Amino acid sequence: MYIEQAYKGLSEGWRYILGILGVLFVWQIIAAIPLIAALALKDGGMSAMISGDIGRMSLVLGSNLFLFLMLLTFAIALISIFVIVKYLHKQSLTSLTTSRKKVDFKRIWFAFFLWSAISVGFIFLDIWLSPEDYEFNFKPVPFIVLAIVAIFMIPLQTSMEEYFMRGYMMQGLGTMTKNKWFPLVFTSLLFGLLHIMNPEVEKLGYGILVFYIGTGFFLGIITLMDEGLELALGFHAANNLTTALLVTADWTAFQTDSLYRDISDPVLGWDILVPVLVVFPILLILFSKKYKWTNWKEKLAGKVVSREEFLNTEKEEIVQH
Repeated sequence: MYIEQAYKGLSEGWRYILGILGVLFVWQIIAAIPLIAALALKDGGMSAMISGDIGRMSLVLGSNLFLFLMLLTFAIALISIFVIVKYLHKQSLTSLTTSRKKVDFKRIWFAFFLWSAISVGFIFLDIWLSPEDYEFNFKPVPFIVLAIVAIFMIPLQTSMEEYFMRGYMMQGLGTMTKNKWFPLVFTSLLFGLLHIMNPEVEKLGYGILVFYIGTGFFLGIITLMDEGLELALGFHAANNLTTALLVTADWTAFQTDSLYRDISDPVLGWDILVPVLVVFPILLILFSKKYKWTNWKEKLAGKVVSREEFLNTEKEEIVQH
């Protein structure tokens, strides 16, 4: 009963509406002040910011400084989520994270290392099959700085997205609509559409949104089936961290001093469907076997019980133990 964990705090609809607006205000305005200030102090910085061209902004500030300041906006927004949950909802971080009595860090690490291994394998397989598409880009000092920034900051960025989408919004929408399918569909579509401003979309076209929306559904499914955010937190961090460290390109959201630079002319092909239609379903099967998931229909499309039903169930479980 992951969505119902919201009942352990104050879960009125108006609180979620106010909370979402608060997070968006902090994320898009307050948290952006350091980045805006840094760009304002550099020649050409403001014009680069107004253009919305990530490549230009990265060039003005330097890729590592720009990456840090961009990720800082997510870190500040993550703090705002925790503050809103604690003071507006009187809810614990544990109940926002999982239906278990405590956060299962083993699940986070399992998903992290599993997807890291798969991602690294796919990247180096592509480099081996198409070496002409890649340029070795290793520069010791910039790469070390990148590694430090990425290791410390990217998990905060991905955690903000998970806590906001699959955590806060999933619980809020679920308790308001009293079902599970709507928050799953809504947050998955929103997750994909939030990437619409990424340079990849401009370069490859709107077809790339199939991957982002598919990833949103995958993360939403594992959250509901596993009754917690742990697997999604580990997977998302691994995905963004391996990408930032291993491969960059002039047309991607993460433009970094990574090990390799993709110099190919990108084309949107059927291969974009492989993760969504092949890899993600295999991972769902693997997770379901490892964590003994059952009752898929109820967990993904069933009803969310009322606050009274949930609290009564909680009391009965306490009495039984």
